Amino acid sequence: MAGFRALAQQVRNPRLVAAQRRTALRKCLERFAPYGHRATWHHLCTRAGIVAHDRNPDPERLVAALAELEEARTVWLAYEQEFAARRRREKHDGIRQPGTLDDWHRRTWGGCDIVPCESPQRHPAARLAVVLRSMIAAMESGRPRRDCPVCGGTRFAWLPESADCPASGPACRECGVVAPVSVLTPEALTAAGRAGGAGAFAAA
Repeated sequence: MAGFRALAQQVRNPRLVAAQRRTALRKCLERFAPYGHRATWHHLCTRAGIVAHDRNPDPERLVAALAELEEARTVWLAYEQEFAARRRREKHDGIRQPGTLDDWHRRTWGGCDIVPCESPQRHPAARLAVVLRSMIAAMESGRPRRDCPVCGGTRFAWLPESADCPASGPACRECGVVAPVSVLTPEALTAAGRAGGAGAFAAA
């Protein structure tokens, strides 16, 4: 099975037809998809000007989408390296109990569903790398906040787990990001209707 880099080379290969290069880009998302496969694909298509169901898109647009994905992947790989180094230091110092950041990292290991979104069509407009940096900084700060770590919005609604979005939690009404519970204050979670479940989200 081809890895991310080999697939990226296929996306850039001018000897391949556009349909093959599109398929290679979709397969890249099986290795790295910050919003989840469908939401990341929709995001890349929107930003690069690709019609999501076009089987023969402009190769230059495919390369532009790949460049954004690679930029975000570089950010995430650097974070994973820093995280691994920190855990080695902590274990050396006798700190064995995992913290909130460790829990989040385990759930996002591999680079998929790092920042899950309300739906495949609702996600932040900013570049993936910008969103990842914001979420990583918020998690690493260890300080719960009242606002969305991605867009700064202050309105959340509790999103129940479903087939469309297996992640559940406080979804930002502005950008659609489902924030980790640990990143928000108890007051923000209460306002999101944590106890109200699906009804709170439906009323958003």
